[in-house]
Amino acid sequence: MTNRRHFLKHMAGAAALSVPGLQFVQGLKAMAPTLKKNHKSLVILWMGGGPATIDLWDLKPGSSNGGEFKPISTAASGVQICEHLPNVAKQMKNLSIIRSLESTEGDHNRGTYLMHTGRSPSPLVDYPNIGSVTSLKLTPKDLDLPAFISVRAPGPGPGFLGMTYAPFNVQNPGQLPENIAAPKDVSDPRMARRVALFNGVESSFTSSLAPAGVKDGPAGAKNHSDIYGKAFSLSVSQRREVFRFDAKDTADLAKYGQTGFGRGCLLARKLVEAGAVCVEVDLGGWDMHQQVFPALTRKLPELDQGMGGLVEDLNQRGLWKDTVVVWMGEFGRTPKINQNAGRDHWAKCWSVVVGGGAFKGGMAYGATDKDGTSVSDKPVKVPDLYATIYKALGIDPSHEQNASVRDNLGRPFNIAGEGANPVADLLG
Repeated sequence: MTNRRHFLKHMAGAAALSVPGLQFVQGLKAMAPTLKKNHKSLVILWMGGGPATIDLWDLKPGSSNGGEFKPISTAASGVQICEHLPNVAKQMKNLSIIRSLESTEGDHNRGTYLMHTGRSPSPLVDYPNIGSVTSLKLTPKDLDLPAFISVRAPGPGPGFLGMTYAPFNVQNPGQLPENIAAPKDVSDPRMARRVALFNGVESSFTSSLAPAGVKDGPAGAKNHSDIYGKAFSLSVSQRREVFRFDAKDTADLAKYGQTGFGRGCLLARKLVEAGAVCVEVDLGGWDMHQQVFPALTRKLPELDQGMGGLVEDLNQRGLWKDTVVVWMGEFGRTPKINQNAGRDHWAKCWSVVVGGGAFKGGMAYGATDKDGTSVSDKPVKVPDLYATIYKALGIDPSHEQNASVRDNLGRPFNIAGEGANPVADLLG
């Protein structure tokens, strides 16, 4: 038990420590945001609520299930998508649609968990977010930003991997997050003293929890110390400015759209350029049980501008081969239009969109039948999707290569799920 006297004892010990000089702080501030060589990143465009993929990526003209929208041709030969996605249509030579995904969870919470972790919820194991696993596998030792950043709405957390791999949450893209903004009245030397004091307290406290004869304390205490240490470093570093938009971003904001999602996509591009490993951007509001077509007519321009701008910029800036982009929600929506002119939850067959990294572009993989009610060609399970994403990032998803990763029960953890196989036709 840590009481006030115990805490003050640590404070007194920490006060005797030497304070880092200004050279340390100035060195942090001098670091320029440079693109790391051979660095891989994952960008997840998360469509919370369950998008009607039959109206976006797999239209069924001529069917009673087809709805009101018309398909348009794209930059990918033979691939058509919704007429309300003209900017994305121009980028389809870089993207591929998986039209034959089969999942198992039609509940929002369970579907969100499944599509973020590759597993259905379990009472025994708290599985990690794909962003957390990607951070575990790909984070370079010298990364001076949070590896996993969630923009506007976090999904499931790091699970048994622990808080070291938790997402850093950004609610207002383009503004400096409050948790890394140093108070205006705190000078650099004063912040340096605070860092030293904190480090002293944390080190002493962690050591006090270690069993006799053991150098380090519990992993949880070390993770806590590491996370706060990174936050302190970021708060005195110019690297934090990557989160803030200024006059230089005006043209890009017009391109991506002055919406929450558009700003989130622009921030994702800037974070990838700065070396972030995984960025998730949320666009909610897809739970359209009523009047689905007027709702989509309002929603799709926001998606089109943000997603189209992101894919175009990642290509033009030479980042596409090192960045995997995945568009997905927790499930699709019913082929049959309900009595309220809406669509309900549907996990039996639906679409996700992938691109970048080792993914081939310009493809429509798999198919549903003429009415969109079932998969008719090349079914893809969620573990197969996960294995393909990892492979596109240069991560070997095989069980043999990941045996060192253990869950909270001490068992080897297959990062893509049991029986997972990458979809070879989607990879170059």
